[in-house]
Amino acid sequence: MSAIDLHARPSKDFAAKLAETTALLVQAAADYAPGEVTQASSLGAEDVVISHIINSHQLDIGIFVLQTGRLHQQTLDLLQSFKASSRAPVTVYTPVNESVVQFVTREGKDAMYQSIALRKECCNIRKMEPLARALDGKKAWISGLRREQSGARADVPLIDTSEPRTKLNPLANWTWGDVWHYIAEHQVAYNPLHDAFFPSIGCEPCTRAISLGEDFRSGRWWWEDETAKECGLHVKAEPLQSSLLNASPLSEKSAV
Repeated sequence: MSAIDLHARPSKDFAAKLAETTALLVQAAADYAPGEVTQASSLGAEDVVISHIINSHQLDIGIFVLQTGRLHQQTLDLLQSFKASSRAPVTVYTPVNESVVQFVTREGKDAMYQSIALRKECCNIRKMEPLARALDGKKAWISGLRREQSGARADVPLIDTSEPRTKLNPLANWTWGDVWHYIAEHQVAYNPLHDAFFPSIGCEPCTRAISLGEDFRSGRWWWEDETAKECGLHVKAEPLQSSLLNASPLSEKSAV
C-alpha cells in the first residue's frame, strides 16, 4: 500500500488551510525582494508540497537542499529529478569536505551512534554549517514544520518572528492526511521511502522505518532520548545563527 493510499485523508477545512498557506507564500514573495526569502527543503512530503505551491504560483522564492553526504539513494534520485523540473531555482549545499574527512577519520563513519555529542557534531558539520551558508543574506526562510509532527513542535506558529530572521511555517496547521491529500490531488513526486513507512526522512544512518502506533518522528535518532531528537535546524538560538539579519515587517495578519 502506498503512502497516498494509507494517509491521504483531508481535513474538513482543508480548502481553508490551503488558501491560508497559499496566501502566506504569495505575501512572502511580495514582501521580500528576490533572494531575500528561501525555502529549506529536505524533499520530505511537507517540503515537496510547499515547493509545488511555489512553482504552481510562479513565486519568486528560491529553494535549497542540504546534501549532507549521507542521504538515502532514493532522496538523491528525487533531488536530481526535482532540480530538473522545478521552475524555482534549486541550490544544493554540501558540507565542507575537509571538516567531514577530519571528523570521520577521528571518530569513525558511524560516530553518531556513540554519543549524543558526537551525533550533534556530525549534524553541525553536515547540516548546520551548510545551513548558515544557505541562509546568509536572507531575511526569511520557509520550513515544512507542522504542529502535529511532535510535542516539541506543537506550538509552531505560521510566522515566527522570535529570531532576527523571520521563519515561515506555511503548513503549521496541516495534518499528515492533508499533506498526502495534496500530493495525491496534484500528483506531486515524492520520496518512495514514504511508501516504506518512513514518515520523516533524514540521513540514512539516522533514519529508520516506523511501526504502526509509533510516534511520527520515532524513526529519527531512535537510539536517543526523545528530548534530544533535533539536529539543530529548528532549534532556537543556535550559535551558527547569531549573525542573522533583521526580519522584514511581514506579519501574520498581513500574510493570511
